[in-house]
Amino acid sequence: MKRLTNVVTMIVMIVIALISIAPILWMVTGAFRPYQELFKYTSLNIHLIVPVEWTWKNFHNVIFNTRNPFLRYIWNTLLVASIVTILVLIINSMAAFAFAKLRFPFKTVVFALFMSAMIIPGEVTLVPNYLLMHDLGWLNSYKALIIPSMLSVFGIFMLRQFFAEVPNEMMEAARIDGATLPRTFVAIVLPAAVPALITLGLMTFLGNWDSYLWPLIVINDQKMQMIQVGISTFSSNEGTDWSKVLAANTLSTVPILLLFLFLQRYYIQGITMSGIKG
Repeated sequence: MKRLTNVVTMIVMIVIALISIAPILWMVTGAFRPYQELFKYTSLNIHLIVPVEWTWKNFHNVIFNTRNPFLRYIWNTLLVASIVTILVLIINSMAAFAFAKLRFPFKTVVFALFMSAMIIPGEVTLVPNYLLMHDLGWLNSYKALIIPSMLSVFGIFMLRQFFAEVPNEMMEAARIDGATLPRTFVAIVLPAAVPALITLGLMTFLGNWDSYLWPLIVINDQKMQMIQVGISTFSSNEGTDWSKVLAANTLSTVPILLLFLFLQRYYIQGITMSGIKG
């Protein structure tokens, strides 16, 4: 009975995995199809996934497109996402450490106010943030993309859960040995939260890599645009060139897949540990 249950479970998991991966396979293989063949096969057969005629022309047209500099979009997004991720890890880890280990007046009240920000939809703050960027003169600049994204309330909450698990005795021993508070934070507290830091870094990088609405609003210069907005430029009043869109989406997926490939162990560990400690 146990073996039968395991077999049924495995079959169900395989079916769910195939259903989940099918759209991704169609996207990747569709990027290698000529436009005329893209929607030709709609019934369930092998050619729905496997192209009849393979071509690299779609990738060539996307990469070497003079009107839409796709490689520039990738560079802009990589630059902004990397800087935001580094700043988020630095700023939010220090804030989380303060909430977890330091004593200061009204700490509970301040933390509760921070947590209340998690229930506010991003659309509510969209207009005020835009007006703030306008008043500061930051529109159409990287500062409008980087600075508003430096603080993550969820990141502070998650890291605080990890830092709270660090024994106070270890910090007290470090203080007795002459370690300053910053040295204790760097040498003792941060190493204990490496899985959480990597998890937060991946989530932050992915969120900025997939960002669409905010860059669309604050960036007008096409050479400074982010990748998701750049992909949308393959649509026009004359129609959407879906072959180019699929090729561009395939190219934009590669960096994220590589990140998860090398850091998936830490990501899963961070999610699991945060669930246990939460």
